[in-house]
Amino acid sequence: MKTVIWWIRRDLRLADNQALAEALRQANTVIPVFILDPKLWSSEFVGPARLGFLLDGLRALDASLRERGSRLILRKGDPLEVLRALCQESLAEGIFAEEDYSPYARQRDEKIALSLPLNLVPGVTIFPPQILTKANGEPYTVFTPFSRLWRSLPVSSSPLPAPEHLLIVPELLSLDIPAQPNHPTDSFFRAGEPEAQRRLTYFTDSNIIQYASTRNRMDLDGTSQLSPYLRLGMLSARQAVWAARKVLDAAVKPEDRDSVETWLNELIWREFYSTILYYFPFVRGKAFKANLRQILWRNNPAVFSAWKAGLTGYPVVDAAMRQLNATGWMHNRARMITASFLTKDLLIDWREGERFFMQQLLDGDPASNNGGWQWTAGTGTDAAPYFRVFNPILQGKKFDPEGDYVRKWVPELKNVPINYLHAPWEMPLEVQKQMGCVIGHDYPDPIVDHAMARKRVLLVYRGQSQD
Repeated sequence: MKTVIWWIRRDLRLADNQALAEALRQANTVIPVFILDPKLWSSEFVGPARLGFLLDGLRALDASLRERGSRLILRKGDPLEVLRALCQESLAEGIFAEEDYSPYARQRDEKIALSLPLNLVPGVTIFPPQILTKANGEPYTVFTPFSRLWRSLPVSSSPLPAPEHLLIVPELLSLDIPAQPNHPTDSFFRAGEPEAQRRLTYFTDSNIIQYASTRNRMDLDGTSQLSPYLRLGMLSARQAVWAARKVLDAAVKPEDRDSVETWLNELIWREFYSTILYYFPFVRGKAFKANLRQILWRNNPAVFSAWKAGLTGYPVVDAAMRQLNATGWMHNRARMITASFLTKDLLIDWREGERFFMQQLLDGDPASNNGGWQWTAGTGTDAAPYFRVFNPILQGKKFDPEGDYVRKWVPELKNVPINYLHAPWEMPLEVQKQMGCVIGHDYPDPIVDHAMARKRVLLVYRGQSQD
């Protein structure tokens, strides 16, 4: 009776899991293993919300495994040493895992494959980056032709069902899944494969056909909010694409089809950034555009702390940062606004913001997070032009027109009239007192003058872009 290890990394699910399916095809006994790698999951790299989401996801996966007669083995340490010990303890003859294309994962897996029988199976993305290239083999660095190629390729067979039964795992030492005291168990994002499927069904049944018109509104439930589940593989990319294309095939109205295509485009951006990081791993540490690598950032610690805490005096920026700190998630429009404010208004290095988001976000993904920050900072491939500077006042008025989003996350401003809400310093002092929100006392003064900051950053960028 052959025994193998299913090494769970970014695939906390049983359905449509190609690594698990291949392990079951080749062995009678499959041992599900998750390793808490300190290089990925220590507090230096991961905040409490993100770690709590992972641990809750592991609990949900363990429950699903136990329903099928198996259980999760949890270990902590260097993956090579842990896997070597497990192979010896269980007499496992192979290790199966979904291939991860991040630089750390590739180096780790190459090292492990030198001494252990590691089998990597696709599944993190729809298509591996090796096939998403130009005819001459060079990688795409512009999204539109990349997207055109992606759409021309046939998505492989339909998503796989979850196995109904699994054999009992041998008696092996396993850590208890720890509690995360700073992570509320009733948080908005409930972890686990069942919740991921529920959200996907809700989105494709209800919201996807309005996606194009509502996706930028921070005050509406207009996005899928599936990114945390895709990040840890509680939902596969293939499941998401198949569900969307099912709606697309049934859509009659052109605007409905446009909305579905718009959402599919976001999934393609995810694969574009994964491919960029695969071929250009240096982007984790420096700008993709060589002519923007010498920008003289201000890097003021006090100002950076105010941005992180949501105390900049710009309501939409502060609402977004407080939402991130409270929930581990932030609307994509809010991500662009806050990233632009940090890099363009405050002139703080995008890498500082990238690092903070990576710690806090439940969906913190090296490729997408880096791509988003470099896009907004204007330093990345196919990025927004450097002279595009988001106006936080106008962004708030346009994408939170009634102020519901700001009032939810910045309660100091809950009584401020809408005509002052996105620029509360413009309120006359008498109105401030009447509303119980005196600027500079109950809510911060603006940390910077946006108009002046815009002029400053354009001078800084122009000096670099011409070098």
